[in-house]
Amino acid sequence: MNMEHFIVEKKSYNASYKNDLFFNVQLNVWTLRTIGTWPKSLDRSWLETIEHVCLCFLNYVLLAFILIPGVMYFLLEMKDFYDQMKLGSALSFFLMAVMKMCVFIIRENDIRKCIECIEDDWKNVKYQEDRKIMLENASFSRRLIVICGAFMYGGVVFYYIALPFTRAKVVEEGGNLTYRRLVYPFPKALLDARRTPANELLYTIQLLSGFVAHNITVAACGLAALLAMHACGQLQILMSWLEKLVDGRENDDENLDQRLVNIVEQHVRIINFITLTEDLLREISLVEVVGCTINICFLGYYSMMEWDTEHLIRGMTYIILLTSVTFNIFIFCYIGELLAEQTVKVGEKFYMIDWYRMPWKKSLAISLIISISRSTTKITAGNIIELSISSFGAIIKTSFAYLNILRTLTS
Repeated sequence: MNMEHFIVEKKSYNASYKNDLFFNVQLNVWTLRTIGTWPKSLDRSWLETIEHVCLCFLNYVLLAFILIPGVMYFLLEMKDFYDQMKLGSALSFFLMAVMKMCVFIIRENDIRKCIECIEDDWKNVKYQEDRKIMLENASFSRRLIVICGAFMYGGVVFYYIALPFTRAKVVEEGGNLTYRRLVYPFPKALLDARRTPANELLYTIQLLSGFVAHNITVAACGLAALLAMHACGQLQILMSWLEKLVDGRENDDENLDQRLVNIVEQHVRIINFITLTEDLLREISLVEVVGCTINICFLGYYSMMEWDTEHLIRGMTYIILLTSVTFNIFIFCYIGELLAEQTVKVGEKFYMIDWYRMPWKKSLAISLIISISRSTTKITAGNIIELSISSFGAIIKTSFAYLNILRTLTS
């Protein structure tokens, strides 16, 4: 990982900020660079540009390799309604991946600005307790990414490897033709997928395509966790500064005016970062909310329809996919709730300090900051749904309502 892309040589209070920054964004770099959407450096070489473009193009080709033949097979050859539902819901997941890839590419400059803000915050840490707060939030965001990745990549293992290889091979033409079913059906108008080596080649490409689609989901979830938890850490640092506003710190020569200026600047910086985060995640969150609502409905239906002791792997596969999709949307809602809570706590903290011990004119600034805290931007899905735990409950209720309708129509 080339972290020098975002390192500007200037005075740094935190001597180990490069290691801290690496720890904070390491998992995000892995997931985003794999799909070619980690923001390029402004002074990038031609080799870096070629690598970036080739990765983006390759991932789009892999996603299109599932979508285009899948749509053709759906329209031309598939007749059974249940099979149409299974293929249609699977294709919707790949469509979501394409949309998120587009957002990553379009919002590259915004991602770069966010990473630069995070780097500056690590670089300008002056107090050890502030660094400890940031490291705790960085560790928490890493745990969220690891859990999301475990579920998502576990879904790849079960759906693309375990499930196909536990199915019996298909025997046709009087026993002269034996082949294994592909993960996604392939139209005969393009290629006879039953023959060797076409069957093995198509399966390998579908496996890679599935990994790309799931990795895009992990990258989106990881980016949201990184930005939201960093904002929460900065708000916690702001509250720790507030506790020392009136009396100051030991062995610190800053006067009250300077401490108040630092707090106001920090608050404004955090508000700008949250606003940039909300703008960046708006489209991704909307895609996740709409797509996960649909996917939870269908995966829950498949889990009930295909759960039996004879096909245990099949039932477990759908349950793992259902769990991964549910946990993914839960992360978006949970970090939105955490950020909203921290914002409210900042306003309460301003009120709870000993502001009455401050000079009257200086204490007037506190009321202004409290008012600004109440109107701080929150993370939303397309400016439609505010991401919170209550929103997660509404998504689950909506998904199961659709599930009940689906069971009624197919029973």
